[in-house]
Amino acid sequence: MQFVIGVFTHTPIWVFALFAYLVWQGINAMRPRTQPIWRLLIVPSIFILWGLSRIGFRQDAGMGPLLAWLIGALLLAPLAFFTGPKLLAIDRSKGLVTRAGGPMPLIRNVTVFALQYAVAVMTALHLDSHSAGAIAGRAVSGATAGYFIGWAVALLRRYRDAGETALGKLGVPPSVDRIEPR
Repeated sequence: MQFVIGVFTHTPIWVFALFAYLVWQGINAMRPRTQPIWRLLIVPSIFILWGLSRIGFRQDAGMGPLLAWLIGALLLAPLAFFTGPKLLAIDRSKGLVTRAGGPMPLIRNVTVFALQYAVAVMTALHLDSHSAGAIAGRAVSGATAGYFIGWAVALLRRYRDAGETALGKLGVPPSVDRIEPR
C-alpha cells in the first residue's frame, strides 16, 4: 500500500488534471454532440505527443525499443483509421462535426491513460532500463501514437470527403453533410 501511496504522491498535479479532463471528455462523448473539428483533435493530439515523447528516452538501449515503438504504431494506426470516429453530420461552413455518442471514447481514454501512466511509473522506477521494460514501454507509446494518428487522419479524411451525395439523399441544406453511421 505504501508503494501505491508513494507513486501517487510523486505524480505531478498536471497528470491528475489531465486524467480528469480525459474522463470529462469521455463522459461528454457518451451522447451525440456537435462541436468544432479542432476540439475533436485535442485528445488525439495529447496522446500523440505523449506517445512521441517516449522515443527519445534511453538511447543506449539499442534498436529494440525503437523497433517496438514502430511496430506498435504500425499495428494500431490502421485499426484506428478504419474504425475511426463515427460522424453523423459535417457543417463545413461553420467547421462543425456531429459525432455519434457511446461509451468507447471514455473506455479508450481511460485505458490509454492508464497504460501511459504505467509506462511513466516504470520509467520513474528505472524498470525501463531493462530490455523487456524498455521494449514494453516503447510498444505502448508507439501503439498510442499510432492509434491516435490513424484516428485523426480518419477524422480529417471523413471531414474532407463528405460529399454532395449525402446531401442529395437527405435533403439537408448545402452547408451540412450527413453521414450514415457505421
